Amino acid sequence: MRVLIVHNQLWAHYKSKLFSEIYRDLKKSNPKDDLLVAQIALYEASRKVMQTDDSIQYEYPYQVLFERSLDQVSFGEKRHALFQLFDQYKPTVLNITGYFDWAQVLLMLYARFKGVKVVISSESSAADHNRSPQKEAVKKWIVNRAQAFFCFGKTSAEYLESLGVSPAAITVRNAAVIDEQVIRSAYDRANESNKKALDKTVRKFVYVGRLAPEKNLSMLVRAFAQTKETGHNPNWQLLFVGDGPERALLENLVAELGIKERVIFAGGCPWYEVPEWLAKSDVLVLPSRSEPWGLVVNEAMVCGMPVIVSQTCGCAPDLVQNDRNGFTFDPENQGELENRLQFFIQNPDLIPPMGQESLKLIAPFAAAPVASRMVKTYRALAKD
Repeated sequence: MRVLIVHNQLWAHYKSKLFSEIYRDLKKSNPKDDLLVAQIALYEASRKVMQTDDSIQYEYPYQVLFERSLDQVSFGEKRHALFQLFDQYKPTVLNITGYFDWAQVLLMLYARFKGVKVVISSESSAADHNRSPQKEAVKKWIVNRAQAFFCFGKTSAEYLESLGVSPAAITVRNAAVIDEQVIRSAYDRANESNKKALDKTVRKFVYVGRLAPEKNLSMLVRAFAQTKETGHNPNWQLLFVGDGPERALLENLVAELGIKERVIFAGGCPWYEVPEWLAKSDVLVLPSRSEPWGLVVNEAMVCGMPVIVSQTCGCAPDLVQNDRNGFTFDPENQGELENRLQFFIQNPDLIPPMGQESLKLIAPFAAAPVASRMVKTYRALAKD
């Protein structure tokens, strides 16, 4: 069996973790089987400034088709390179990432013509964008050319089913994985070093991500400004880890509301430093109006933290259970978010047990078992 996975960018550390686990499982069960990941480009333009840590190595066979930004690769270049690699590699199974890239769609059709089985990995859900009947009809035709599907979670699986995909064809419904070992180890190290330095009278809500309009951060600031602290509870702060176009607006809003001493803007950091900030915090908040998934929720839960997540985030149905490991809320309802924040301010003793529930809920999203189910799918298709 020869598996060819097409992926957009080399810089994608959690996908690299998944590919490494797939390769390990593949070789463990049958050393003669082979894998190749076709990385179309090095990075997306918006992620060029992201950093990686050379000490964290992922081992899997890959080939970078274009040593530049994905945004600089034309459709014609991409199509030619993918077809050429496909003909050279001669895969038994082709795994494309999504159905939004016409170069990959054409490659899928070519693979079917050649008798090669096709898997589509999908992160999309019905809530991602406004959709026209015409586009949905085209999408329905495209996705039903594949024989199997890997989805991030419930929302992406339900969307594929709405396009006519058989539930039995969706063989993996929890593909939203992170490198839980790296994240948890970094968190534990930071936690240990923080024991003496941290002020025990202060607790923090933390947001991690881009400071951008779709993240709904102005509402988060306003909701936090309305929270009331009580005399017997610690002081609470709001920590922003990240940077983006809305930073100046948010800083001005914080000053206008008179809460500068309670809000911290830490700036951006590479992914492997995020656990250090989580170790200084208590509850993660992701208030986005639009979020295909929200892998930072996985990160926080792997670290044993409760979470407050907008109900429009793709991860919410899979990872958040109200009153168990945190809360969901309507991103258009500031009062509802205020109540979720206030709950933890009034009940700090519930933070540890709710964090333990996060650990239980995130366990099915561990990279190794997810990769193993993917390999089983490849094998089943190759035998048909």
